[in-house]
Amino acid sequence: MSSPSLVIRNGTIVDGSGGDPYEADLSIEDGRIVAIGNNLPKGREEIDARGKLVTPGFVDVHTHYDAQVTWSERLSPSSWNGATTVVLGNCGVGFAPCHEDQHAMLINLMEGVEDIPEVVLSEGLPWNWHSFPDFMDAIAARSYDADVATQVPHAALRVYVMGKRGADREPATEQDRQRMAELTVEGLRAGALGFSTSRTLNHRSADGKHIPTLRAEEAELTAIARAMREAGAGWLQIVSDFQEGEVALFRRLARESGRPVTITLLQSNARPEGWRETMAEIDEANREGLRITAQVRTRPTSVLLGLELSQTPFTGRPSADRIARLPFAERLAHWRDPGFRARVLAETFQGDKQRRLVDRWDRMFPLDDPPDYEPTAEQSVAAIAARQGRPAAEVAYDLMLERDGRQILYLPVTNYVAGNLDVVREMIDRPNTLLGLGDGGAHVGIMCDATATSYTLTHWTRDRPRGSLLPVSWAIKRLTADNAAEIGLRDRGLLKVGLKADLNVIDYDRMKLRRPEVVYDLPAGGKRLIQRTDGFDATIVSGAIVYRGGEATGALPGRLVRGARG
Repeated sequence: MSSPSLVIRNGTIVDGSGGDPYEADLSIEDGRIVAIGNNLPKGREEIDARGKLVTPGFVDVHTHYDAQVTWSERLSPSSWNGATTVVLGNCGVGFAPCHEDQHAMLINLMEGVEDIPEVVLSEGLPWNWHSFPDFMDAIAARSYDADVATQVPHAALRVYVMGKRGADREPATEQDRQRMAELTVEGLRAGALGFSTSRTLNHRSADGKHIPTLRAEEAELTAIARAMREAGAGWLQIVSDFQEGEVALFRRLARESGRPVTITLLQSNARPEGWRETMAEIDEANREGLRITAQVRTRPTSVLLGLELSQTPFTGRPSADRIARLPFAERLAHWRDPGFRARVLAETFQGDKQRRLVDRWDRMFPLDDPPDYEPTAEQSVAAIAARQGRPAAEVAYDLMLERDGRQILYLPVTNYVAGNLDVVREMIDRPNTLLGLGDGGAHVGIMCDATATSYTLTHWTRDRPRGSLLPVSWAIKRLTADNAAEIGLRDRGLLKVGLKADLNVIDYDRMKLRRPEVVYDLPAGGKRLIQRTDGFDATIVSGAIVYRGGEATGALPGRLVRGARG
């Protein structure tokens, strides 16, 4: 009998089931878990995991790596943070299907909705596809540091079928609806794990136009839902502002499709209790036998502001806007100039008031290392200014110049009405929620929330000083088995003999999020925010070690995942 390819010794097994951790060895052969127990035979390679957690690999159900998968083998920062499966194609946006004359339209859409610069997309995307199955084949031809799963994006589908009428949000004809339904089934049968759409005013293309799917008529969505019932596969992923009657619409779609529906849920500043009303409707739908879940984030949706980033607190002031596109070194020289400082501080905001995010000094905080995503009011720019007896704008300006102009200011936008994460604590512990919304691959100059997976462990099971903690076994189940099962991936998410060998070995005591930083590794030298987490001793995909101590090994076992397994 040959030795297994890899044995993980003496680890604390947190198997994804929610059960109590236990100490055992685990052996792997041919990409599968072949044994869990004590004193297992010696492997050709071994990892000593004494004092470490051994967990399933995380399943990141809400990413936007649609572009990144076409030019990079690394699905970072998700893969740096324990994700071994990532699901892209969320929020109705993507690059397939696509006619050749629609490339610019889809780039414009993705630049606006997901904050990926046009030049990066224009130079990086190979466009070696036309249909959605073509796009999947293009991904299947590549290798990655994590498995990749796809969804059929409604905006691309609508523009593909309807052209400019679709982009301009005209009603779909019966012929349009049937064609979109046919193409959805084509994508699902090629292996897409779902269909996604957006109904939020927040999603606009780079030229300011609303996303093509905003207010798409029920008849259009129903045609697609019925096609999904025919295919017997996939879920419907929806992002919404929850206009009156929309949850009832989603319930009808769940009934028509016979498929799971998952909806983004956040606490808004405008309607702090609205999420509870929505959650109550979701819970009621589940009691009726429908399957609807709310995707929730384990920390605030936040905007990161700084001189090296896409926005500063002074974006919209004329002097700041005039230099916004200069190279960083040149911008920094301006910001350091006393005359420029005086002009910016004397100016007022001149931009679109509806899109202004950065005028809350009492909700803006310096982001330290390690970053604190649940800061108190005393840590805010306004509080610092009050203690120093200075205007808050001056304090924010001077803070940004720290660390050679690379200091980051943190502005929680959702989930932080009360100045704490008590609401998030409620959300993440509800039975019909999923932990997601990391948005890896998107918002590259203003957000970096793909570390929300790691934050679930560090903050909610170990570090939170402002409330009760949750068990580690609970957190691992939520990041692994729950997400895998919901998306229909029954071969992963648990440490169980016969299942896929996707694992993390975690030094839990040493686990710590690092401060986000800017790198210039996108096509055309484009910048993006990245963030790493200390404490991942090893990340394993299909039995191959892809990261050791946070460093890449060169192994790229990740592949396209086709077809729901449910």
